[in-house]
Amino acid sequence: MYVRIFGASGYGFERRRGVSQQAKSERLMNLVICLLVARNFVPKSHIRRVVGGYGTQSDEAFERMFERDKEELREVGIPIETGSQDPFGDEEPGYRIRRQQFELPDVHFEPDEVAAVGLASRVWQHSSLAQAAHTAAVKLQTDGVDADPHAMAPVEPRVSGGEAAFWPLWEAVRDRRPVTFTYQAAPGGEQMRRHLQPWSVLSYHGRWYVVGHDTDRDAPRLFRLSRVVDEVTADGRAQSYDVPDNETIRQATASLAPGPRQERTARVLLPKDAGHGVRRWAVRIDASDERPGWDDVTFTFVSFDGLCDQLVGLGSDVVVIEPTDVRMRVIERLQEVVGT
Repeated sequence: MYVRIFGASGYGFERRRGVSQQAKSERLMNLVICLLVARNFVPKSHIRRVVGGYGTQSDEAFERMFERDKEELREVGIPIETGSQDPFGDEEPGYRIRRQQFELPDVHFEPDEVAAVGLASRVWQHSSLAQAAHTAAVKLQTDGVDADPHAMAPVEPRVSGGEAAFWPLWEAVRDRRPVTFTYQAAPGGEQMRRHLQPWSVLSYHGRWYVVGHDTDRDAPRLFRLSRVVDEVTADGRAQSYDVPDNETIRQATASLAPGPRQERTARVLLPKDAGHGVRRWAVRIDASDERPGWDDVTFTFVSFDGLCDQLVGLGSDVVVIEPTDVRMRVIERLQEVVGT
């Protein structure tokens, strides 16, 4: 059984002068609970006594507040009925919420949908959303849905979400809030301050990007998160701009995404029992003449940064022979790790 849950911001209750949002949200929640658990229609006089926030009001203020609360709940889809248990109509009219109308129907998953849920939880397992993804899978399992994240272990999708800019931009997209940050378009290039109305955060070839409207250039732009060199800060109010439809965002992203990258060749030395991820790419493996017990592995690659990440993760179990730019970047990053 699934029931609608709402809070201060979930259904967008309006803030009114002289009434704190928290107090109002609590009153609305208590009103829903009062009407939901009652077996019969609840008279207004009883509601005034048991729902916090009503009892301290004057008669006139209570009437206005109660009518306003009912309308707000109805506007967000909560079915409040008015009626009476007295067939002669002598009793005070009351209110109730039918559980059958308030409860959401049971959720049933097809096998392919279950597989997608499990796969999604593996995608996010190493990111800032890992705990949320795990919790979602566990909740489904407790309700009888076999959403096992390990059921698709041979498929190894990975979304790291490790860039410092990831979460602030994710929240900015959610809130439709303009942001500003300093951006370096290329390693060693000029750093520039950018102002953006973000539309979407997306992953492309293992890297995170944000697409949105660049207000400095008055045009759509795509920015790679790993090249944001300082803190992402708010640059305006939430809900202050409109986001295009999904098709427009997809078209803008496709036109701005980096073009096809040229395939390159690399050579590394690996111990016999190490570097299995790199060995999968090999086009040739020979015993190393320079280091007994090591292999000379030749392979092709496309992503410079992705390859460097992979090789740095091997630590002392790799020696990069070529290309030179990969070799220098790996040495530089390993030196940063050891603090030299």
